[in-house]
Amino acid sequence: MSQNEFESHNVPHAHSSSPPPGLDSVRKSLVFRLIAAMLMIAAVATLIGIFALWPNNERSEEIQRNAEDIALTSDLLKATVHEASESICGYSISSEVEMCRNVTVVVQEGLESGSLVVLPEVNTSFDPTFPQLAAGDNVILGFDSVTNSYYYQDRDRMSSLWWLILLFAVTVICLARVRGLLALFAMGGTVLMLVKFIAPSVLDGNDPVLVCVVAAAAIAYFSLYFTHGFSLMTTVALAGTLIALGLTLGISWIFFELAKFSGYSSEEAFVLPFLAESLDVRGLLLGGTIIAALGALDDVTVTQAATVLELSARNNELSTRQLMISGLRVGREHIASTVNTLLLAYAGSSIPLLLLFAVSEQSLGDVANSELIAIELVRTLCGSIGLVAALPITTYLAALLMRADK
Repeated sequence: MSQNEFESHNVPHAHSSSPPPGLDSVRKSLVFRLIAAMLMIAAVATLIGIFALWPNNERSEEIQRNAEDIALTSDLLKATVHEASESICGYSISSEVEMCRNVTVVVQEGLESGSLVVLPEVNTSFDPTFPQLAAGDNVILGFDSVTNSYYYQDRDRMSSLWWLILLFAVTVICLARVRGLLALFAMGGTVLMLVKFIAPSVLDGNDPVLVCVVAAAAIAYFSLYFTHGFSLMTTVALAGTLIALGLTLGISWIFFELAKFSGYSSEEAFVLPFLAESLDVRGLLLGGTIIAALGALDDVTVTQAATVLELSARNNELSTRQLMISGLRVGREHIASTVNTLLLAYAGSSIPLLLLFAVSEQSLGDVANSELIAIELVRTLCGSIGLVAALPITTYLAALLMRADK
């Protein structure tokens, strides 16, 4: 081979399949602009939705009256057990000798603060839920304004809960530092959104599905940007979250309609229509599915975007395809554990119900067909489909944009 032929053989040809570097950078820049425009439109739509659906409390008085009519509201007061004992009941519901618990408490709040109050005796055979109280125990009393009497409501366990909250906050801050502190504030914002927007807005008569979708988008914007800052990683994670959330909503909507759930599978569902007649109980189920899926989606999308970013930072020679393949390998392990986590989370909260089904001698198909179990199955599977879809979407967007010129 001559010198000229050798040089001609090694010179890249003009018709090479690889796009010029400048063209590739422009293409990726256009993709980023498209994603940014989509997020801006979604942000504006979310803000409009919040303003349009913000609770005006027009029906608050009516709902409050309905709650009082069904004895859903009562004055709760703190108290301390002064004396607790057991004796033979002054009355009996059978021919056998029955024992009753007699409790005297010191009221800590209200007009009769500091006074001793004798609670009505409780037949432990008839009401096994009444606890074995001892002197010094902190309890919560209810006050019946009709009979002008006190009754035992629950134990006062807020002190232990506050200690647990403090331990949780210290652990998060020690391990994640500033990022952990920001995450705690974001969690507080999520709680406020649930309590101050979703619940009052739905009770005002707004569509629960629309309310939950708007709230989920607002939570995603606030929690991601507030916790992780305004960065390319956060933007990619947010885009993947919203796309997967929309897919989850569509699939859940379809299968909720196919399954024809009534919405009345729990005791709470029967109480809610008494508060507001126009309340869409079935819509609450679908809206709850969207809110439940959001938490897991945030986890998956942030992890994937951060993984691709770290791979690109460690080796800036990796191509878009190589970044995507490596990111997907990590993501598959994450998805496998997350899907199982969702199933265990739902099953763990339903173990008492599973025990009842176990002794009913029903087949697995009959158990799954019951509305109470079927709802959890649909929620788990539809949410898992959204998680699986979020993996390649977020990984591809992150791999594509990480290679773009800054």
